[in-house]
Amino acid sequence: MVSFRELLQSWQERAAAPRTAASYAVYLPLDDAARLHALAQMFPGRTPEQLITELLGTALQELAAAIPYVAGTRVIARDDQGDPVYEDAGLTPRFIELSRRFRAQLRTVPAARPARASPGKGRRRARLPKGKR
Repeated sequence: MVSFRELLQSWQERAAAPRTAASYAVYLPLDDAARLHALAQMFPGRTPEQLITELLGTALQELAAAIPYVAGTRVIARDDQGDPVYEDAGLTPRFIELSRRFRAQLRTVPAARPARASPGKGRRRARLPKGKR
């Protein structure tokens, strides 16, 4: 399993090709898809899409918390003992700024509304092939 720090390091070292934000559809690794289906069965009130959204949100929060602080050269404050507090020269300030910028851009794009289920019908779920449920 790759740690978040290792993942961050690999992202810094190898830039991915530009991608469109039009869709976030992904093909999951087999083991991850199996675990997703297990969670969907264990928590029937959640669709696989809801689980993915919540897991991704949690992962992104943990990722942001895992970005290491790198002391810069500029003093931005003093702590209770009068010692200098240096600006963060690591990835955190850039991540925060980019997140804010993209949030503002994405806010202006109308959100797609999920299709409503017909009365009396359940939500559509990703299905496993027969005999694999």
